Amino acid sequence: MIRKEAPPEGKAFKALEKIPTTICGSDLDAALRVAGILADVIRRHNREGKRTVLGLATGHTPINVYRELIRMHREEGLDFSKVISFNLDEYYPMPPDSIQSYHRWMKENFFDHVNIPAASISMPDGALKESEIASFCEGYEARIKAAGGIDVQILGIGRTGHVGFNEPGSSRESRTRVISLDRVTRMDAASDFFGESNVPKQAITMGVGTILDARQVLLMAFGEQKAPIIRKAVEGPITDSVAASFLQEHPNAQIFVDPAAGGDLTRADTPWLLGEIEWSPEYQHRAVIWLGLLTGKSILKLDQNDYDEHHLASLVRKAGPVDDLNVKVGRRLWETIVRRGMAPTGKKMICFSPHPDDDVISMGGTLSEFVCAGNEVHTAYMTSGNIAIFDDYARQMLNFWSDLNHIFKFETKRTSEFVKKVKEFFTSKAPGAVDIPEVQIIKDWIRRNEAAAACRWMKIPFKHIHFLNMPFYQTGEVRKRPIGEEDVTLVLDVLGEVRPDWVFLAGEMADPHGTHRLCAEAIFQALRRLSKEEYPEAVWLYRGAWQEWDVDMIDMAVPLSKAQATHKIFGIFKHQSQKDKALFPGPYDDREFWQRAEARNKETAGKYNALGLPEYYAIEAFVRYTDV
Repeated sequence: MIRKEAPPEGKAFKALEKIPTTICGSDLDAALRVAGILADVIRRHNREGKRTVLGLATGHTPINVYRELIRMHREEGLDFSKVISFNLDEYYPMPPDSIQSYHRWMKENFFDHVNIPAASISMPDGALKESEIASFCEGYEARIKAAGGIDVQILGIGRTGHVGFNEPGSSRESRTRVISLDRVTRMDAASDFFGESNVPKQAITMGVGTILDARQVLLMAFGEQKAPIIRKAVEGPITDSVAASFLQEHPNAQIFVDPAAGGDLTRADTPWLLGEIEWSPEYQHRAVIWLGLLTGKSILKLDQNDYDEHHLASLVRKAGPVDDLNVKVGRRLWETIVRRGMAPTGKKMICFSPHPDDDVISMGGTLSEFVCAGNEVHTAYMTSGNIAIFDDYARQMLNFWSDLNHIFKFETKRTSEFVKKVKEFFTSKAPGAVDIPEVQIIKDWIRRNEAAAACRWMKIPFKHIHFLNMPFYQTGEVRKRPIGEEDVTLVLDVLGEVRPDWVFLAGEMADPHGTHRLCAEAIFQALRRLSKEEYPEAVWLYRGAWQEWDVDMIDMAVPLSKAQATHKIFGIFKHQSQKDKALFPGPYDDREFWQRAEARNKETAGKYNALGLPEYYAIEAFVRYTDV
């Protein structure tokens, strides 16, 4: 979607890949392929009168596989009556009806919608007594063996390289057992449990040996955060520190990734190191910037020896001589910079912000600059972000409101009863429980007012603020619904109202909550429905708290002075509920959002400077989206 060049195919470019890996066009494309493989096996076995034994996984990664299988069952008559299933894992301890339970997840997202007999479904039991676990695990292995072994095993992969919950150190021979969860895994799961402290410290999981016994293994991975571990599992050595690397020994294992998760594989990242490629303008641009950053030289100082020593002699033959190539790439990079006095004017712009703070964190400096340049700037907050507020902060705001009512004699029996109900809920609330509607509304309006304060700081008038409150988010849980027609309609309505020339949206698919991905999906669907006359002049993708664009991908770079960067930070501070310690800071970075934004913007400026461009204090970066 983002890279303008697909990774090259061919045996030479896959030489380092020890597990067959397919880089699909999108996560949905990957899911459809996996669902198709499963459906083919089920249909073939049904024709032969055989049972199909599936090993199933849970979570964000396989969700679209299950949705496609459900569609096939409903619309194409795919029959699951002869399917036997074994689930990979379950947290321990974990009541089966808990909102975080994999038992509940599988029922709600798959089992309740297809005709697998209940007696044919097996899942690890998180409600066992500790003394019962060992015998249960032995029995689980025995049931798999009695079923004839697993025909097809579905897998995701964690950032530690775990498959199932086989954390680093899991042996090749390990079997179903209870295991202690790595802290990285628990941090990754924190958003599902409303905080890391609520994540169970153990899980019951199939072992590596159990997984490798399956006749076919299909592993999926999506998003930039999975790219480093996919490269280790696929191109690195077999090691118990990366359980997924044991799949290199499997005779029928396949990996399906989206472009983001496959982005660190050598054929996607630096294919010129593996063989001769077609030197398109995009590859020329990427390679020269890569060479400059690798050698520590500005682009105009690169010489023939640099190109020869780093497998780029063919690039010089295609696009040289060296000096001309350097100038061409340097000029293209220079043209991405919106220099002082060059900001657009007189345009209507809208920034779609998945959460109420993504706009200012990601592009607060740009929004302020474009307002000052005479543009009509709007912000559209797509979700309330109400699950990301600590209960104690909500209680503090409730007490403030209650005290004001009392001081100004606005207090009534109704307000007293309301305050009492909410306080009693907080007192009795179990860890990870869903908030009652009153609390969700309190947290919603806290975040609305913080967003409005940040907009005032950026000089965006209140009449240009749009709170969409999209239905997919309104579950009270971290897990969200799929994007529906109502969500797309809300986006279409605001696009019709504003009629923007420029649209900005979050292109950060590494968002651990998945909300950014879903919001982008709604916007893309809406944009596809616009007529040629209605379509914006430009659609720009920004990135937020989690990571930044690679320099070679940047199409627009907005420089910030130190004063502008500081002004942006104070805008981020308006989101007091996310200050000091956010409820969901993400598992990849312990710093506050303002610290991440500042460091990321300064790092981008530093890379521009290292490549020979002007030395700016900070830069906010954008990629132009053209594949709608």
